[in-house]
Amino acid sequence: MARRIIIDTDPGQDDAVAILLALASPELEVLGITAVAGNVPLALTARNARIICELAGRPEVKVFAGCEAPLARPLVTAEHVHGKTGLDGPVLPDPAMPLQDAHAVEFLIDTLRREPEGSITLCPLGPLTNIATAFRRAPDIIARVREIVLMGGACFEGGNITPAAEFNIYVDPEAAAEVFAAGVPLVMLPLDVTHKALVTAERNAAFRGLGTPVGEAVAQMTEFFERYDREKYGSDGAPLHDPCVIAYLLQPGLFAGRQINVEIETASPLTLGMTVADWWGVTDRPRNALFLRDIDAPGFFTLLTDRLATL
Repeated sequence: MARRIIIDTDPGQDDAVAILLALASPELEVLGITAVAGNVPLALTARNARIICELAGRPEVKVFAGCEAPLARPLVTAEHVHGKTGLDGPVLPDPAMPLQDAHAVEFLIDTLRREPEGSITLCPLGPLTNIATAFRRAPDIIARVREIVLMGGACFEGGNITPAAEFNIYVDPEAAAEVFAAGVPLVMLPLDVTHKALVTAERNAAFRGLGTPVGEAVAQMTEFFERYDREKYGSDGAPLHDPCVIAYLLQPGLFAGRQINVEIETASPLTLGMTVADWWGVTDRPRNALFLRDIDAPGFFTLLTDRLATL
């Protein structure tokens, strides 16, 4: 049976590729996509999610708009990385498919209450505001979640928005702290692993070589997206952060890590949003996350390119 997932996202070029990978994979049943403010404001993330569903030829996928600001802080966005639309690079048409009337948090609560316990995996690709809000409003749904597999955080790699913090966690550290403390089985795809999933020129040529609108759009997205990381890190291309979440669901053997304790810093002005990852087990705090640190990058890109070819 297909694994049933809800994608919570703030597209973002790499979010877009993650959505495409999920929609191209029959092993996954996407019950809905919930948009959250993050890389760009909510109106754009909800728009971008629908654009990508239509690019994939899947206008029947339900997209819900969620929280437009973090739980307790002003919204921080990342147009400096993703451009003013969040999907800068390709020229894609405005979506024709509707945005669902229900709020994303309502959809999360109603779906988790309605479906069999332990049948739904949550896949957050952005700030955790929608997830934390749903858990706050309906604590009964927490035990019904099969697993949370998320992109966020860092340990040895350091931060990408501050010296200590990764963007998704930094935007809403209070939400992250609540989700990490909720007791749901949790898998982290942090910068430590996603920065090893680089779109080199050869890999981008493979996307373009598919000869499809999807392949061309992905190539153009990564060409735009990579300028930031090339300048900042001197890397060989753009890291595809969020598709790592979907790839883990499809082929977990591509990744390696360990079960550790991870706490979220919510108070310090220097380390706000830091994922304090006890990799070496120097505390007695309980292990609450599978922290992935390594990836078979060639295998990842083979999976991604093969799946995109089906759209």
